[in-house]
Amino acid sequence: MSKVTLFSSALLAASLVIGAPHSLRAAGEETPPKTTNTTKKCKEGRVYDAQTKKCLKVESHNFTDDQLYLAAREMAYDGQYQNALHVLDAAENQNDPRILNYRGFTNRKLGNHALAMEYYEAALSIDPDYILARSYMGQGLLAYGDTDGAKAQLAEIRQRGGRNTWSYTALAMALRGVPSNY
Repeated sequence: MSKVTLFSSALLAASLVIGAPHSLRAAGEETPPKTTNTTKKCKEGRVYDAQTKKCLKVESHNFTDDQLYLAAREMAYDGQYQNALHVLDAAENQNDPRILNYRGFTNRKLGNHALAMEYYEAALSIDPDYILARSYMGQGLLAYGDTDGAKAQLAEIRQRGGRNTWSYTALAMALRGVPSNY
């Protein structure tokens, strides 16, 4: 890839983020999380602490909600759904839309459809512009045969300024039948 193409891609991404609502750019949610030592080295729902260079139990360390969210998100993308839920349990603010969204994501992946939908709805009641929650909810609706519900979420994402985002693209692809792990 040429330097011009890389620069253009970076400029486009930056312009999307700068003009996007807060919920569109929360913690880099429009791209999969980077793999860290939390999923490379840690077992049993432990989280890697860069200061101590150890995998620590979430209950025995003073991780911030942001650190817990990022670790749970990484675990969820890695297929460690129970570990992700365990880490989310340790978050102080259980009404953080990000925490609720990943509770929905992990429960959906575990086959707990009704519970997943409750979490997505809770996240969206707090932040209706949280398009990633809308995308995951739409993918869950589609997986359970509610194509109209998934299309409604896609329309909501578009109306809320998310047309050129991964959240929109992922749900649009799912509606076209393209398999996804998300």
